Amino acid sequence: QVQLVESGGGLVQAGGSLRLSCAASGSIFSINAMGWYRQAPGKPRELVAVITSGGSTNYADSVKGRFTISRNSAKNTVYLQMNSLKPEDTAVYYCNAESPYTYWGQGTQVTVSS
Repeated sequence: QVQLVESGGGLVQAGGSLRLSCAASGSIFSINAMGWYRQAPGKPRELVAVITSGGSTNYADSVKGRFTISRNSAKNTVYLQMNSLKPEDTAVYYCNAESPYTYWGQGTQVTVSS
């Protein structure tokens, strides 16, 4: 079992920045990749960014150049630095971990006002 706890969401004006954190605990040795997804009202959940255990990263086209995913292995924590935020980035952001199973955090709301 893997437990994921997110933090760092909130309300920010367009052009601002936020940093999300996701702390993993439990069977962390089994994790192959961790990432961030988001879901806006009335829309499906979509991948935002992912980082593998080897350090490779991948981003949605809509966030490339603005968002950065990183990790602190010593703290078992993954971060999502979000810069130049836009109103269309407004969503609930979910942390994800992939092992033989898929795990999700509880979600954190990010609201970007215009």
